[in-house]
Amino acid sequence: MAHRQIKTLNFLSVFLLGVDGIVGSGIFLMPSRVYAKIGDLSAMVMPLAGISILMIALCFANLASKIPGDGGAWLYTYTAFGKFAGFEIGIFTWLLGIVTMATEISAFVTGLRSVVPIMNQHGYYLVTTLGILVVLTILNLFGSGFMDWVDNISTVAKISVLVVFVALALFFIHPTNFNNLTGNATTGSSLFSRFNQGFGMVFYMFTGFSFLPIAASKMDNPEKTLPKALISVLLTSAALYMIVQLAAIGVSGSSLANDNVPIAASFYHIAGTIGYDLALVGMLISILGVALSVSFSTPTIASSLATEHQLLPHVLGKQNKRGVPMVSLLLSCGICALMLFSGNYLFLASCIVFTSFVQYVPTILAAIKLRNHSKLPQGFRLPGGNLIPIIALLVTMYLIFSFSWELIIAGVVVFALSGVWYFYDDRDRQAKGLRRDIAEKDKPF
Repeated sequence: MAHRQIKTLNFLSVFLLGVDGIVGSGIFLMPSRVYAKIGDLSAMVMPLAGISILMIALCFANLASKIPGDGGAWLYTYTAFGKFAGFEIGIFTWLLGIVTMATEISAFVTGLRSVVPIMNQHGYYLVTTLGILVVLTILNLFGSGFMDWVDNISTVAKISVLVVFVALALFFIHPTNFNNLTGNATTGSSLFSRFNQGFGMVFYMFTGFSFLPIAASKMDNPEKTLPKALISVLLTSAALYMIVQLAAIGVSGSSLANDNVPIAASFYHIAGTIGYDLALVGMLISILGVALSVSFSTPTIASSLATEHQLLPHVLGKQNKRGVPMVSLLLSCGICALMLFSGNYLFLASCIVFTSFVQYVPTILAAIKLRNHSKLPQGFRLPGGNLIPIIALLVTMYLIFSFSWELIIAGVVVFALSGVWYFYDDRDRQAKGLRRDIAEKDKPF
């Protein structure tokens, strides 16, 4: 969506684009999960996570104003640390798109479970999710001409549901419902452990910010507009999340912890079956719109990696007559299908946080390394020298506490296999002359 409007972006359009990119399935499904972990503290974690991720976003903004291009984290890493590092982060950037697609599809079926209980059976869940993936793949074959229409419907659906919910909830909040400060302690886990898990869930709700610096970096005067937009978008999203969480707790009370679709369930307390159905439909339209949008953008990541810096096999960049990278699309959807076999929305959401973590660390380090580089423009300077990148790095490293050992091991395996792929790729040996010219032309600083 961002790349189609990039020539006419002003502050307001960047702001709306950012809010639209961040507010996704998380706000419709996560409030109950976070509440179950840390109770009323869940509302306070929303702005805390928003401010924390703002530190990371400012590092992206700094690099976006210095390094032109639509590569994001992998391009910044490539520039600062070389081709191999850029390749590895490029793989995780592509993987992030695939995981996001799987998560949104899973979120859609997770939402359906409240009205179609048979979806709780793994077989039916799997058939439905794979069916949705097949439909998304087919729609991709027709190109992205109708994506503006889809994005607009998705945006209107989710914002309308949230605004109406908050407006009506003000008249149905019961102060006595705020009686569970720290969540469910009967699981045997410590408050520290539950807080870490809850923070990771909330962090997931903000991960959509990372595309915004790429779009805004091509605006007029990005040095001023970009940081203001990022600050406004993240603080607005954090405030919206906190208000929605407080409203859900105030309306539903302790029953919120057991709600599969918490916003729709809270709407039921306000307007009965009609409120529940309207909220559920709005949520499903929103989630499906995001899934479709991501299914269009993800294959282009692999295509870009293959064509711009030859970091992936050239075949991944081939396009059909409508400009669709067919091989990248089929490979992306194939990997997505494998991820859907997990059948676990929360697991897929944690995968998004982990793949984002892998991109954040080198991006923050690149902001430190390239801060005063003589061959790069000054761009947007971070106040306080390296203070913001150091805070961002500490916040990012804290996320490790929210990851399971299985997820960390899976990440290491992906990193290792990607490394093997890189070092044994014989493309350079097949076209040494061309590759040498490209390497010298695109040689990072």
